[in-house]
Amino acid sequence: MEFHHVSVLLSECLEGLNIRPDGTYLDCTLGGAGHSSEIFRRLDGGRLIGIDRDADAIAAATQRMSSLNPRAQFQAVRGNFHDAKALLAELGVTHLDGVLADLGVSSHQLDVRERGFSYHDDAPLDMRMDQSQSLSAREIVNAWSEDELNRILRDYGEEKWARQIARVICDRRKQAPIETTSQLVSIIDAAIPKKFRAKDGSHPARRSFQALRIAVNDELDPLEPAIRDLVDLLNPGGRICIITFHSLEDRIVKNTFRSLNDPCTCPKNLPVCVCGKKPVVKLITRKPITATPEELEVNPRSRSASLRIAEKL
Repeated sequence: MEFHHVSVLLSECLEGLNIRPDGTYLDCTLGGAGHSSEIFRRLDGGRLIGIDRDADAIAAATQRMSSLNPRAQFQAVRGNFHDAKALLAELGVTHLDGVLADLGVSSHQLDVRERGFSYHDDAPLDMRMDQSQSLSAREIVNAWSEDELNRILRDYGEEKWARQIARVICDRRKQAPIETTSQLVSIIDAAIPKKFRAKDGSHPARRSFQALRIAVNDELDPLEPAIRDLVDLLNPGGRICIITFHSLEDRIVKNTFRSLNDPCTCPKNLPVCVCGKKPVVKLITRKPITATPEELEVNPRSRSASLRIAEKL
């Protein structure tokens, strides 16, 4: 099975994790095991656990890692990293020395046309990271109300033309169900006036496809509690590295890290803290790390990647 994925910010993640050879590490989004394989190579007596919702990713990663490092343990678990605490408890793991989460869609998912993630290819409307789940982009586009469509396009895609796109979707589906990505692209194309297209040359469907993918896979709402759970699992000195690919995710990661770094709820005019809440992490990165020009040249998909790192106190 070919499961190709180009790892973004790889050297920055490996440095940020500050890997101990005998430590226990978690890759929350295993994908093609690009990050994981490099973490695994650096272990000697340590353990690496990978989580992914995609059965293809689990199979490909398990095969790739099987003979990579006989001095370390690897285990792949199918599931959602939002449930990492429970998934790890089933394995008897209660503490970690490092966590990595790459929140982007894998190159494999984008490149396999039938998965329906890309607006460049004609494919069935799908966008499910876990293909065993029932909710797909097709159901959202054909069954959700205009108000619901407007909300997700506006909130998850930050699409200025959300209402107009939602209205045109509802008009078109009255004639016949919207089945394919190309049908949806043509609807979005018709809904956004040409003179108001993005000046940066980005595809007019980019924001809407992002919004649908987030809604299908419930990517945002569970993110903050998941980060808090992952930090809770870290040993003192353990680090968490999170790569995001759009402003909505990055804002959640930034604000959650800041809250864990400065949890004090006292009024600002009090001279001393009386709430008693102590910092849980220290921020290794005050500003996100982004791809170098060299990486951008090799992997254009790293253009929107941002890495934030925190260390458990």
